[in-house]
Amino acid sequence: MTAVTLEHVSKQFNSLTVVDDVSLSINESELMVLVGPSGCGKSTTLRMIAGLEETSSGTIQIGGRDVTNLEPRDRNVAMVFQNYALYPHKSVYDNLAFGLKMRRVDKAEIDKSVRRAAAVLGIEPLLMRRPSQLSGGQMQRVALGRALVREPDTFLLDEPLSNLDAKMRVQMREEIARLHTQTRVSMIYVTHDQVEAMTLGDRICVMRAGQVQQVGAPLKVYNEPANTFVAGFIGSPEMNLLNGEIVSGPSFQAGELSVALSSERFILPTVGTPVTLGIRPEHVHVLPHTRGLAARVSMIERFGAQMSIVAQTGIGRVTAMTIGDEQLQAGAEIGFDFDANRLHLFSAVEGKSLRR
Repeated sequence: MTAVTLEHVSKQFNSLTVVDDVSLSINESELMVLVGPSGCGKSTTLRMIAGLEETSSGTIQIGGRDVTNLEPRDRNVAMVFQNYALYPHKSVYDNLAFGLKMRRVDKAEIDKSVRRAAAVLGIEPLLMRRPSQLSGGQMQRVALGRALVREPDTFLLDEPLSNLDAKMRVQMREEIARLHTQTRVSMIYVTHDQVEAMTLGDRICVMRAGQVQQVGAPLKVYNEPANTFVAGFIGSPEMNLLNGEIVSGPSFQAGELSVALSSERFILPTVGTPVTLGIRPEHVHVLPHTRGLAARVSMIERFGAQMSIVAQTGIGRVTAMTIGDEQLQAGAEIGFDFDANRLHLFSAVEGKSLRR
């Protein structure tokens, strides 16, 4: 059964379309991540699900109910914001209890719900503190707890970790994943950080300019991107995309680079058609400068045992991920070779994948 269904949902602000004909289903107990660059419409989509923004067209269902025209309080969703949105003059306990008090829940039941949520999130020692006495990570736990006590049909999280430092973001990702595992309540999580998307999501929905580009399991999207935008956005470092054309063979040709292509793997256009070849940095092999595609190293980033090599070639910039080599320096001449079994091919005009 689906927890949330969007059917042809659009949103216009005057003449500007920010969400364009989005259809998407989120399953019960699923953690769906909406990911994309700033301004792609993901937060607006989330706010329409919450009822904080009206839809311009289309319908939204939650738990099988059409909620398109319902007020936020009638949708039984709980939203966690980027800025925590805690009441500064109230204790943690009162912040957690506030929503239940407004619904006139019995006092004993409120206390039970608050303490249960505090135990799940490990914030029992903080219940008498005020937000000003908390760290960023603690405040985000309180914000999660306030959503948890409501026992919603769906959690909506809008870039909840963007205000935290790198170490705390990792810890809170683990916290959210654990909370999802414990509650098995469906979650829709918005982020521009593709690492968060890849590590948290059961499925991810990649958006661009208000439109859905691809929906699927994280590794499926990573290994089989639907188009050049998804290929370039998902993955760090991003996929190498090289422009060339189809030549007889069949092969991809760009300058001195010639790569044989399999008609069993790709829908190959006619000879002379412009195409884009994709290869992930981890599938680029570094060779001595006398072999492969000639390249000159422009930058090296070292990550302990691994390093990223950015090099200029006759057909553009190419990035490789490889085992660390302390001897290699910027300015060095090297060669590149590509793993033939890991190639991607896209239409140069539409950007769509040509994978069979």
